[in-house]
Amino acid sequence: VRDVEIDPEGTFKYILVRLQRPGGGDQRDIVRGTGAAEFHNHIFEKVNPEMEKLGYECKCLGGGKIDHNSKDKKIRVFGLSTGYGKADHSVTVEILKKVYTDYEITWSDDKK
Repeated sequence: VRDVEIDPEGTFKYILVRLQRPGGGDQRDIVRGTGAAEFHNHIFEKVNPEMEKLGYECKCLGGGKIDHNSKDKKIRVFGLSTGYGKADHSVTVEILKKVYTDYEITWSDDKK
């Protein structure tokens, strides 16, 4: 399971999802985001069945938005999800840094 799956460009909704093996085994957090989702729960509704097939239980830890500028190699994490609440953007940034090692990645509590 990839740590990060986000759109290559643009501003879009994202969610932070905790994967766990049934019975309380190993757990890890992943980031999923796409402009195709009108609402944050649309992302979760796609991720959850995929992860269940792989034997994981999923829990959405919250959401927000990502502004991905691939030309300037910058990612900004901000905002919140009305349904899931605000994700811990600092956790999201640490996960993004594993994948986008040469990017400048920042976060804020700004709404826009």
